[in-house]
Amino acid sequence: MKVHCSNEYDPLKAVVLVSPEYMAIKVPINDIQKKHAKNNIDRQLAEQQHQLFVEKLQEHGVQAILLTPEEKYHEQVFTRDIGFTLGNQIFVAEMARDVRRGEEKILIDYLKEQEITYTDIKGNMIEGGDVIIDGNTIYVGISQRTNEFAIRHLQTLLPSYDVVAVPFTDTYLHLDCVFNVLSPTEGLIFPGEFHKEKERMLRERYDLIHVSVKEQETLGTNVLSIGNKKVFSLPMNEGVNKELQKRGYEVIEVDFSEIIKSGGSFRCCSMPLLREQ
Repeated sequence: MKVHCSNEYDPLKAVVLVSPEYMAIKVPINDIQKKHAKNNIDRQLAEQQHQLFVEKLQEHGVQAILLTPEEKYHEQVFTRDIGFTLGNQIFVAEMARDVRRGEEKILIDYLKEQEITYTDIKGNMIEGGDVIIDGNTIYVGISQRTNEFAIRHLQTLLPSYDVVAVPFTDTYLHLDCVFNVLSPTEGLIFPGEFHKEKERMLRERYDLIHVSVKEQETLGTNVLSIGNKKVFSLPMNEGVNKELQKRGYEVIEVDFSEIIKSGGSFRCCSMPLLREQ
């Protein structure tokens, strides 16, 4: 199987997903989970919402590769974090927290079965939610889940790329929860979460849609671009969706309200294997 990703917005052709069959908030690992820990996750509703997401992807010509959910992995739906595709390489991440360690082995089993080569970044604390690519630039968030050593190592593995470390506050787990790229010139940002010079750098490169505090609570930045200016977004994020439409994007609205209770949305729930240039 061919694998390739040069950015976050070329036409998506194949993506790795996992059903939220065993999704649950066991030990809250972010502020959003803490808010919903008492009532927890309605798994049946989460599965229904995820299934609709899968169906909509397929309707738009995306191959949905569903890995097997395992009962011991309650965060497994967030496949973005277990690996990432850069150029023609797949990198398998080493998960930072015990609650998620082992999920990457299920991905490795699939890659071996399909005879897809990969690079296993052992000993490096890095998760795919912190990795955002745009051509020769790779933005990597310094977070609770990704450290500077891993970023430096990634740069040595990818000498032809410019790997840019992007520190941000520890309110959110991953970079893609506060920043996202939509096109070579456009993106989404939740302002105020970055060091000033880094935010200035992003503003100089992109026309950034500002996500409001209200819509940040429903992860307005965490959209998924599938190419040809088509973007998955939550219906409730009306401000974000209006700004996307003003810029000529087709917004594919899917209710993900149950899944986002665990702190991730469409981008978090999808690990692209192939985007066609």
